[in-house]
Amino acid sequence: MRIRTRTVVALTGVLALSLVTGCAQGGAAGAGSNTVTYWLWDANQMPAYQACAKGFEKQNPGLKVKITQMGWADYWTKLTASFIAGTEPDVFTDHIQKFGQFADLNVLEPLDDLDIDDSAYQPGLAANWTGQDGHRYGAPKDWDTVALMYNKKMVKEAGLSAEELNGLSWNTKDGGTFEKTIAHLTVDKNGKRGDEEGFDKNNVKVYGLATGGAGDSDGQTTWSPFTGSAGWKYTDKARWGSKYQYDSKTFQSVVDWYFGLAKKGYLAPFTDYTDGANPANAQVASGRAATSFDGAWMISTYYDTKGLDVGTAPTPTGPTGKRATMMNGLADSITKNAPNKAGAKKWVQYLASNECQKTVGSYGIVFPATPDGTEAAVAAYKKKGIDVSAFTEPVTDKKDSTTFSFPITDYAADVYSLVRPAMQDVYANGAPVSDLTKTNDQVNFILGQ
Repeated sequence: MRIRTRTVVALTGVLALSLVTGCAQGGAAGAGSNTVTYWLWDANQMPAYQACAKGFEKQNPGLKVKITQMGWADYWTKLTASFIAGTEPDVFTDHIQKFGQFADLNVLEPLDDLDIDDSAYQPGLAANWTGQDGHRYGAPKDWDTVALMYNKKMVKEAGLSAEELNGLSWNTKDGGTFEKTIAHLTVDKNGKRGDEEGFDKNNVKVYGLATGGAGDSDGQTTWSPFTGSAGWKYTDKARWGSKYQYDSKTFQSVVDWYFGLAKKGYLAPFTDYTDGANPANAQVASGRAATSFDGAWMISTYYDTKGLDVGTAPTPTGPTGKRATMMNGLADSITKNAPNKAGAKKWVQYLASNECQKTVGSYGIVFPATPDGTEAAVAAYKKKGIDVSAFTEPVTDKKDSTTFSFPITDYAADVYSLVRPAMQDVYANGAPVSDLTKTNDQVNFILGQ
């Protein structure tokens, strides 16, 4: 599972000082020498990992796993505070944009001695967790991609078919069939569709596409399927790049077109988006929007929504001739001062095993990192009557699709804090996309360029 990075590690400076002066000594509160403490943020995954813990404890008599779950908003703040106070867990669920910073601060334990085989997981997942120093700091846990979610009833009323949504394409000149479809799904308060004469873009009842906000520095569920399928890349290297490329003409032209959909009345305005209160799925559920781009971690949320008959379609084909989606992978990391480091390594090794990942997959909540774990999840979703091919095919069949990772660089929190308001200014206030060139210069200055 992956949730958009919202929390900047504000305590980084204090954390660094604490570690240098030796203030953080380790010792998760309330844990004994035979207990492995494990933190995660997704409540939906608790039952699956509790099942894994039972399997682990059977294989490791005398060891117990204590799982603590907190909401995303509190998770990183409390984790960072735990490093300062010396109350960190033995093991925690790590995010790709956080681990580099933690590795640099020397609060993570290298996992090289676990002999993790990169080929045992979906392509690219294990490699992403190798730091600049060559050490591995995360064991592959799960992955997610992005697809187009849509209200089947609205699609049918618009005279569109699932086949048409599965075959959409786009470009920056006229928007392609994607923009035509989004326009046709848009309806104003007088019943006029977005592609009909007399459409009132200032009084829209149903938007063709829900807003997921400005996309911050990654655009995972907003503009990234378009920039990715246009051939743009976040940085100059796949991992640990030294230069961001928000100044690219390709990037800026795609973003200009994408946010331009809001000016035409097809994409819901920035003001419709409130993270947590009115995310994209809530807009679709309320009938405010007909479609939305969202991540695989939201599958159950959409399909469990009462009164909503939902369908999924792959991201549209772009100028490169391929579809594109971010493929994000989480991992499990061990803290440097883990009170039970020996037990922690055994637990992480088990979490990364095919046995545990198949167990997790059987719950149909997330796509585990191993191919067998992924297959177990697909089968579990199928039993629920959910077709997840729009999410899995970009990973299992690279013929028509390409995947890309979150940008992996130093100073991710600083990049976020600079790019987020700049993107919001373009979306909400109509600032020229060329302003992103200045932002890019600021970002690269931080990176030492």
